[in-house]
Amino acid sequence: MKNTEQLEPTVFVIFGGAGDLTWRKLIPALFDLSQDRSLPAKFAIIAVDRIRLRDGSLRRRLHGGVNQFSRFGKARPAEWNQFAQHIHYQQGDFKKPSTYAALGGQCAALEKQWGTKAHRIFYMATPPAMFGEIPKYLGKAGLARDREWARIVIEKPIGYDLASALSLNAVLAASFTESQIFRIDHYLGKETVQNILAFRFANPLFEPIWNRRYVDYVTITVAESVGVEHRGGYYDRAGALRDMVQNHLMQLLCLVAMEPMVSFDADEIRNKKVDVLHAVRPIHPDAVSQCAVRGQYGPGTIAGAKVPGYREEAGVAPDSQTETFAALRLYLDNWRWQDVPFYLRTGKRLPQQASEISIQFRAVPHRSFPPGASLGWQPSRLVMSIQPDEGIVLGFQAKYPGPKMQLRPVDMRFSYRESFDAPSPDAYETLLWDVMKNDATLFMRADQVEAAWRLLTPVLEAWATAQPGDFPNYDSGSWGPEAVQGLLAHQDHRWPQIAVLVKQGDAKRNRTRPGSR
Repeated sequence: MKNTEQLEPTVFVIFGGAGDLTWRKLIPALFDLSQDRSLPAKFAIIAVDRIRLRDGSLRRRLHGGVNQFSRFGKARPAEWNQFAQHIHYQQGDFKKPSTYAALGGQCAALEKQWGTKAHRIFYMATPPAMFGEIPKYLGKAGLARDREWARIVIEKPIGYDLASALSLNAVLAASFTESQIFRIDHYLGKETVQNILAFRFANPLFEPIWNRRYVDYVTITVAESVGVEHRGGYYDRAGALRDMVQNHLMQLLCLVAMEPMVSFDADEIRNKKVDVLHAVRPIHPDAVSQCAVRGQYGPGTIAGAKVPGYREEAGVAPDSQTETFAALRLYLDNWRWQDVPFYLRTGKRLPQQASEISIQFRAVPHRSFPPGASLGWQPSRLVMSIQPDEGIVLGFQAKYPGPKMQLRPVDMRFSYRESFDAPSPDAYETLLWDVMKNDATLFMRADQVEAAWRLLTPVLEAWATAQPGDFPNYDSGSWGPEAVQGLLAHQDHRWPQIAVLVKQGDAKRNRTRPGSR
C-alpha cells in the first residue's frame, strides 16, 4: 500500500488498548502502515484500559505483537523505536466520566503541540458489553460533537439478535451521525473480497452471464480447521450463525449478487448491498428445517492429530447445544437471480481452512459429442478463493491430446501470489487506512446490519425453540453433518471440492520490507 494523498493529523484512541485485539491485530496493522509511509506525519496512538501500566511497559508488550504478526516480520529496532514514541497509555474506567475528560485533555494537548486540529478515531477493541456504554460517555464529554473530525469504530458482533442490534444502533446514533460510525468486518478488507467488484464490473466478459439464465447455483463456504481456541466462553453464547453467517457470509452474498453501481461512492455501493438483503426471500418459521442445517463437532482428527469435541473445549458447557456449523439455502426474488439457489455454509473443525465462492454455470443445453468423448464431464465453474490462497479459478472442458475426441475438465488459474510482485496488506491495514481517509465503502451501515439480523431471526428463534437432539453430529475433520447434503440433493446440486490455486511445492511469498520490493 502506498500513500497517494497526505493524511491529516490523527489521534487514534483504542479502548481496550492493553487487550489481545490491540496486541495481535491493530498495532501490527498500524506499524505496517507506518512502514509503508501510509500514516500521517503527525499521529498519536492512545491506548485506554483499566489496568495500571506505564508507557514503556505497554510499548514492550506491543513490540512482541508486532514481531509476531507484522507482515514484514520482526521489526528492526530503529523502525520500532520511531513508531513506539507515538504510543501513549491512559489508565481509566470505561464507565467513569473522568476517563473521557482526561482523554479530551490529552487530545487537546496534542493538537496544541502540533499547532493544528486533528482527526480523532475512537476504536472499541473491548468486550461487546462496552459497545453500548463507550459511545454514551464520548457523547456526554463532547468528544463526538465534531462530525468532520470524530469517528467511532465498532467490532462485531453488532448485537446478539435483531432487538439488540436495533438498540445498539440507537445508542450509536444518539451521539454520532451515521457518517461517523464505522462497523468493521475484517473480511471486507481482504484483497480477494474487494476483487469481486473489480472482477465483475471492470471486465465485460463475465457480467453478461452473471444471472439466472447462465448460473445454475452459487455456493459460499467459510471453513475453519480450528476449534473455538480461547473463545469458548464467547462462542458458546453465540454460535456459528451469529458469529459468521450474520456478518461474513452475508457480506460475501451481497458482493456476489449486487447490481452494478453507478459510481464507487461509499453509499452507492452500500445501497446496492442492502438491496440484496431486501431481495432475499424471507424464511418462514415453519420452513426453517427445510432450508437450514446446524451441527456441532465431536472428537476427531485434523491433519493427523486427534482433537477434542466442542463440549470438551475450555469455557464450553458439557451439555452445550450451541452450533459450530451452519448452512442455509437462500433465494433472491429479483430479475437477476430468481430461482437460483445460494448455498451458504460455515463451520469449525472442518478438514481445511478455506473461504471461497463458487459460481456453478448451467450445463450446455445439448451435448454434441458422443458419450465416450467425456473423461469426467463437468459444467463450467468459477471459483473466487479468498483464503488461504487468494485468486480465481475457472473450470471448463478441453480436448485431451490424442487422435480421439475426448474431453476432460481443466482449470485456468489466477493467483495473487504469482501475478503481483507485492504482498497483500493485512485486512486491518486496509480498513484502518480507510477509516483515516473517512472512506466508508467497506464498512457496514446500520440498515444493512439490521436487514441481516431480520433475515436470520426465524432461524435463530426456531433453533432456540427446538433444541437439537443429536449433538455432536459431525466428527472433527469431516465436512459437517450428513444433513447438509440434503440442502442441495433435491435439486441434484452438490458442494464443490475446495479449489487448489497453488500447487504443492510452490515457493511461498517472501516477506519483504519497504524499499526492497
